[in-house]
Amino acid sequence: MYNFLAAFCICGFIVIIGELVSTWTKAWIPSVFVSACLLLVGYWTVIPHDLVKDSFLTPFGATLGIYLLIVHMGTVISLKTLMEQWKTVVMCLVGLAGMCIFALLLCPLFMDWAYIVAGLPPLTGGIVAATIMQQAATEHGLTSAAVFAITMYCVQGFAGYPLTAIFMKAEGAKLLQEYRSGERVTKDELSAAKNVTSLPSSERRGPLALPDSLNSPIVMLTKIGMVAWLSMMVGGFTGISGAVWALIFGVVFCSLGFLETDILHRCNSFNILMFALTMFVFEGLKDCTPEMLTSIILPMVGLIVVGVFGMAVFAWVAAKVMKLSFPLSFCNCLTALYGFPFNAIITESTCKAMAKTPEEHEFLMSKMFPSMIIGGFVTVTITSVILAGFFVNLF
Repeated sequence: MYNFLAAFCICGFIVIIGELVSTWTKAWIPSVFVSACLLLVGYWTVIPHDLVKDSFLTPFGATLGIYLLIVHMGTVISLKTLMEQWKTVVMCLVGLAGMCIFALLLCPLFMDWAYIVAGLPPLTGGIVAATIMQQAATEHGLTSAAVFAITMYCVQGFAGYPLTAIFMKAEGAKLLQEYRSGERVTKDELSAAKNVTSLPSSERRGPLALPDSLNSPIVMLTKIGMVAWLSMMVGGFTGISGAVWALIFGVVFCSLGFLETDILHRCNSFNILMFALTMFVFEGLKDCTPEMLTSIILPMVGLIVVGVFGMAVFAWVAAKVMKLSFPLSFCNCLTALYGFPFNAIITESTCKAMAKTPEEHEFLMSKMFPSMIIGGFVTVTITSVILAGFFVNLF
């Protein structure tokens, strides 16, 4: 009875349960946190070890899914919005600096240096950084440190999800109070508080725009595929991750009219791609056994607590200096603990749960979504890989 369709359905039920819990708790418990817990316990008990692989979502999410979605994210942020997010870039870099400084200074007092070196880059980013550190630790004969790197990647979100939910709820409550009372929000701002995906029509058209009669869903998918392919090629030539180029080219080609705003929603493909990418990321939990967690739980928790505390301290100082909201600034930094697509999922689910009207939802999204997306790319896609390249020399 168990086959690829059954595996697909099980994956779907896991995500559905997470969404239901998030809705019932008004986003206090993020859907991705619930789904990750269900999968982890399931792998230890009744869920097949190769569930995601058996569903055939892994190759789809790991290849087409991630590139098409990253290009898509570039089409939901206008070029003007992207340029306005320079403070987010600075904030994320400062937050990561605080995490590294506190961890390197305090963690040697109670844990092995190899664990710190192997675990810090994955804590600041994603699977690429974790893989780099795992391979480096293995080459030095540090088997436990290699396991530590992958385990840190698997469990870091368990700290990031609830913390983000708490601080994003605080930010959302403050924004909604301002929106409903009109405090610090002018009439022009209220009328202009549109969804970040709803750009003015003048921004949707450009010299490379196709007539609507020719713009079928397949044409739009092909166009976004062409931009993703170009991103990968440029990444190979420049040595800079193709994912970074995918975001940049998404913004550029959307501004030129070649890509439509919110393009994957327009061709009804966003949800299946997001589902595939989410399950691909969750697949990393299958290698996190109870024995593995037991042996390294204390140093892992210690590194996370010290690192996140250092991030919070530096983010608080930077927010004061740049006159930014600390809750949202800290959330931007926390994207290092889970990255894309979870930064988009948590932001969307929180805004949806807190808003009472479509206008309030659009207002919250316009205030929080752009910086959360940029934060994820700064921390996970770019900075964590750079840190991993430096930390491999510290064993």
